[in-house]
Amino acid sequence: MLLPPLVLTAPAKLNLFLHVTGRRADGYHLLESVFVPVSLADTVELTATGPDEAAEITLLDAPPGLTVENELGCRAARALSNHAAARAGIRVGARIRIVKRIPSGAGLGGGSSDAAAVLIGLNRLWGLGLSSRELAALALPLGADIPFFLGDGPAFVAGIGEALRPVTVPARDVVIAHPGVAAATKAVFASRRVVRDSPAVERFGWPLDWGGNDLEAAAREIVPEIAALARAFEAGGLSPRMSGSGSALFAFCANAAAARAAAGQLRALGWPAWAARTLGRLPHATG
Repeated sequence: MLLPPLVLTAPAKLNLFLHVTGRRADGYHLLESVFVPVSLADTVELTATGPDEAAEITLLDAPPGLTVENELGCRAARALSNHAAARAGIRVGARIRIVKRIPSGAGLGGGSSDAAAVLIGLNRLWGLGLSSRELAALALPLGADIPFFLGDGPAFVAGIGEALRPVTVPARDVVIAHPGVAAATKAVFASRRVVRDSPAVERFGWPLDWGGNDLEAAAREIVPEIAALARAFEAGGLSPRMSGSGSALFAFCANAAAARAAAGQLRALGWPAWAARTLGRLPHATG
């Protein structure tokens, strides 16, 4: 008999700024950023399977284009299953249902957040007892943003995403919009328009509009719709900033009503948009 599914919330994140400070010999870029989770979120439902289905990872009701092979949450589940088998001879499986609300290819960390929720949930369901640090070590090869979602809340992020330091970010209402086109992370980072020598600065207590996004010019060139969406923000009196490597833009608003109004105006112009609020803690924080 299957146990009832474990339901987890997998929030999106925003990059308050994103600076590229260098590049490693292996080609990975060195970054500095502040990540903050927001209330826009996917829902992850996990069901541990019995011995007759051991080690099987099944993705249910997947949106178009998502498969067990390419969905980051399923890849994380398989990595955790393989780890359990290698470490303790435990053969385990799961059924995974992910209700997607965070757009893909948006720089909002949706896939990474899903993967973190899967790791947290299956670690609990399978009784593996792994620490957040052990889960992060397992997850980092799959995606540099996953360790953030395994943490407690807003963080200063450095290196390739593995160096995290908690920071306090005031709660703010925000409007987030997507141009309807994904930005390919590899193409953005490969662009000659990327600034790769921003000075490394570890600074705390940033105003929310401090810094910039060193990837934004490249992303706008590759995805012209980003610039069109930015003009729509600006026509409404908002100053947008891109999150991650794109293609989503966001702007802080005076209050929840203003964020809802801005989202409604953008949707009326044909842009997918959401009113959200920054979170001081991730839903599954243990610290």
